Amino acid sequence: MAWNLLLTSDIGLLSLFTILFMVVMAVYIFRYAMRHAAEESQRDSANHVPHAH
Repeated sequence: MAWNLLLTSDIGLLSLFTILFMVVMAVYIFRYAMRHAAEESQRDSANHVPHAH
């Protein structure tokens, strides 16, 4: 009955859309952050200057 309500009622479809939107947004933000962290790591290692003591 819950699946029927989720897939047939207006509120259920809106809830399903919201859940799917949040999952897609979380995946996008995760991939965006990982890509920029990798770029920053590459940039830091390319510009790394050893400390003179």
